[in-house]
Amino acid sequence: MTEYTTVSIPKELAGRVDETLEGTTFSSTSDLVRFLLRSIVIQHERSGGDLSESEFQEIAEQLTDLGYLQ
Repeated sequence: MTEYTTVSIPKELAGRVDETLEGTTFSSTSDLVRFLLRSIVIQHERSGGDLSESEFQEIAEQLTDLGYLQ
């Protein structure tokens, strides 16, 4: 069984995330956050442990292109 922990984000950001979810396959903020964190961790591991700001930006652009972010 998978164990979980809680992550807190500002309410303003949560509202923006809710807007971002519209029209995507994500059913909740938690689903989106899990997906984004997995993507970042995978990219970090592939880069040998050093994720640069430009690599992080590239991930965000790819997610936008895929329709996961607005």
